[in-house]
Amino acid sequence: MPQHTTDALILRTYTLGESDRLVVFLTSDRGKKRGVAKNARKSRKRFGGALEPMTCGRVTYRERERRDLVLLEDVALLRSPLTAIDGEALGYVGYFAELLDECAPDNDPSEPLFRLGRSMVEAIARGVPIEPLARYFEFWMLRLQGVYPEARGTLSDGAIAFLAASRTVPPARAADLPATRGVLKELETVHRALIAVHLEKTLKSDRVLRDLRRHG
Repeated sequence: MPQHTTDALILRTYTLGESDRLVVFLTSDRGKKRGVAKNARKSRKRFGGALEPMTCGRVTYRERERRDLVLLEDVALLRSPLTAIDGEALGYVGYFAELLDECAPDNDPSEPLFRLGRSMVEAIARGVPIEPLARYFEFWMLRLQGVYPEARGTLSDGAIAFLAASRTVPPARAADLPATRGVLKELETVHRALIAVHLEKTLKSDRVLRDLRRHG
């Protein structure tokens, strides 16, 4: 079984049997993979907290002949966004991970998509305000999917200014983007509609975020 070691973003995990976990992760060089983490539910020693959403780690896995699932052997944690956030921002981590999972095709490398995800982890860990960061992320995700409309006649001048500035700065500087609360709300509405049309569904994490706001 060929072994690979690469930087990756953990996107989601699922229960698999009595002791294992199914892990969805986005690699820097081989696209999105799905792998089995043996005994990950019974013992935290092997993987620790490295299987949380949007964790950036050095992943070692083996390809198995005639099987879609790889065997996940090790995840060395490099960076986690969960050490610097709480409340609504925690809900956004799941939202970012789910959006990446839905948009990244299996086994199809996309360096821009991986770099965007990794830079988001860095921005979150540095404490960049979550609302402008989320709108920035949605904009770039939609652009990379080729579905962000160039004609923006229905957007306000403030929203257009935010998008124009987002083209030229990294996520770590999202707090510097020109945006009022009204502009951020406007872009949230527009982006969520575009995402729903593109994916032909509403993300589960989107509904979680709405619930958090209602009960916040």
